Amino acid sequence: MRKDITVTAEVRASRGKNEARRTRKAGNIPAVVYGAFKDPISVSISPKEIARITRSASGLNTIFNLAIAGGETTPVMVVDQQVDPIKGKLLHADLKRIDLSKRIRVTVPVHTEGEAFGVKVQGGLLEIITRAIEIECLPDEIPESFVVNVSELHIGQSQRASDVALGGSTKLVSDPQSVIAHIVALRAEAVAEPTEAALAAAAEPEVVKKGKKEEEAAAAEKDKDKDKGKKK
Repeated sequence: MRKDITVTAEVRASRGKNEARRTRKAGNIPAVVYGAFKDPISVSISPKEIARITRSASGLNTIFNLAIAGGETTPVMVVDQQVDPIKGKLLHADLKRIDLSKRIRVTVPVHTEGEAFGVKVQGGLLEIITRAIEIECLPDEIPESFVVNVSELHIGQSQRASDVALGGSTKLVSDPQSVIAHIVALRAEAVAEPTEAALAAAAEPEVVKKGKKEEEAAAAEKDKDKDKGKKK
């Protein structure tokens, strides 16, 4: 998406690690501008301004103006960046000149909206499979994001890349059958195996009952012996 933003830059006279260190120490970062069949130019730019652009809603798809001191002013995009893995600071950026009259390929985020029927009524689960699709369009037609509505999805149904509504001259580059989101049934809970304690508790009444019967039989036998003794 094209924004009315202008970032200033200065040409770097030399390259190398020492020059890069001096550039960063001065509060800027080294960057390279290339593309549009023009020679690449090494420049220094403000990392705060670049970070503000890449962290905006349109992110890396933001087209802004780069004004090079004593040189050209051209629309560009950030196509690559190097970040310190520990401090998270921006160390370097690659900027590509954009010809506004030619189509380009970009990756755009896809968001979902609505509460799916398969979740609300059928008790299923919404799974997000793909969070972005690749498209081809004119630079001025790049959207910040796409939105697909999942309200009507039942268990087993899905929203695919081909279901995303595209406008203007936009064409889908991603596989049309790639799944954006689908509704799946929750797995049935496994039946718990009885524990040894439960088995023992279940068997205990039978053991007690059996023991009681044996005691009663022994008492009856003893009574019979007594009766025999009296008869004698």
